Amino acid sequence: MRKNNWACFLLLLAGIVIGGFIGNLFPNTWLNYGQTFGLTSPLVLDLGILCITFALTIRITIASIAGIVIALIIYRFL
Repeated sequence: MRKNNWACFLLLLAGIVIGGFIGNLFPNTWLNYGQTFGLTSPLVLDLGILCITFALTIRITIASIAGIVIALIIYRFL
């Protein structure tokens, strides 16, 4: 039986979100230790009548990595 790639993607996304939430619940523990990277100052495109702001920041923590691993284990047994 072929596994669904969308199910894997949604489980990974849920693992990242739940791991990030758990990391925020315990801010002073090792679960919230991680690295932030991306555009720290947003790029602004001002066209006169339209102003567009581009920004992207990604924070990877131990809790989000644990959430990804748990999601992959769950996907394997589905």
